[in-house]
Amino acid sequence: MSDFSDLYQDLILDHQKSPRNFGDLPEANHHADGFNPLCGDKITLSLKTDEKGIIQDIRFKGSGCAISKASASMMTMALKGKKTEEAEKIFTQFHDMVMGKEGAKTTELGKLKVFAGVREYPARVKCASLAWHTMEAALHDEKNVVSTDDGSTP
Repeated sequence: MSDFSDLYQDLILDHQKSPRNFGDLPEANHHADGFNPLCGDKITLSLKTDEKGIIQDIRFKGSGCAISKASASMMTMALKGKKTEEAEKIFTQFHDMVMGKEGAKTTELGKLKVFAGVREYPARVKCASLAWHTMEAALHDEKNVVSTDDGSTP
């Protein structure tokens, strides 16, 4: 196995076994729910933003496969303390990367680049991107459940 594959596997398993920012966020001012019917992944995402649009805290709860849970965990770590505009920029870079978009920029992704390989497995793209689409829905206060089966994701 290559060093990158080892890193990918280690990071995914670590975040799946011990997800960061997992649990309720009672003081949240933005919420959204997401569902991936193909894999059965379910997520509830909660964010607390301040008056300047900075994500003060972000948490998730739910259940799902290792990729879905690890993506949500790593996403919360990457976005905490960022302005909502930055979060949207990171979302776009992440989405373009996992979709295999030609010339995708990944400058803001850091460790999130370990998810680049999911583009080879379309069903796994939905797992990796569910938390991200749910986060975007929360930022825009969308009330409908985000579903990977309704055209909102690949």
